[in-house]
Amino acid sequence: MNIAIKPLTPELAGDYFDFFENRAFTDNSPYRCYCQVFQMSKAEYGTAYGNTDWSDVGRSSREIAERQIETGTLRGYLAYVDGLSIGWCNANDRANYPAEPQYDVPFHASAEKREKAVICFEIAPEYRMKGVATALLQQVIADAKAEGYTAVAGFPVMRGERYEWDNPGPIRLYEKAGFVKVAEQDGRLVMKKELL
Repeated sequence: MNIAIKPLTPELAGDYFDFFENRAFTDNSPYRCYCQVFQMSKAEYGTAYGNTDWSDVGRSSREIAERQIETGTLRGYLAYVDGLSIGWCNANDRANYPAEPQYDVPFHASAEKREKAVICFEIAPEYRMKGVATALLQQVIADAKAEGYTAVAGFPVMRGERYEWDNPGPIRLYEKAGFVKVAEQDGRLVMKKELL
């Protein structure tokens, strides 16, 4: 299988939404999103969803993701096989994640640290366990190094067994790429790969 990895740009927004609307979460996954909430502070989330008709939350979430892609707030990588988007990795400068996020996860770090964060993976079910997440993570590492980042951080959840919908990525994915545990918080690890 030939996997191509491309950074998300406004020009690739159509591929992004095609993936999330037609191939992501097609296996009864408990998640349904456009990966937009990680870029939102508690205040932004409250403003965006405070008066939302929850039967129409998908439309609101898509509109938020559209704006985030257009402004460059939502960043990451799409994986392709034969020209079809089949995977996603949310990866961005840690300083670009809110200091007071909607979710209490330590993604944010000061800009001076020059660290990139890997937040989430979503792979189409029929392409899982075929190296797509590894290819995405390797591209994040390579680009972060080329862009002068000092480290890449991942935030896997500690689990005793394999979990099908492990969106932060399993610990072993990071270990295989040379990440080491640097902290633990509420059942989640902070793992880093130093680049310098």
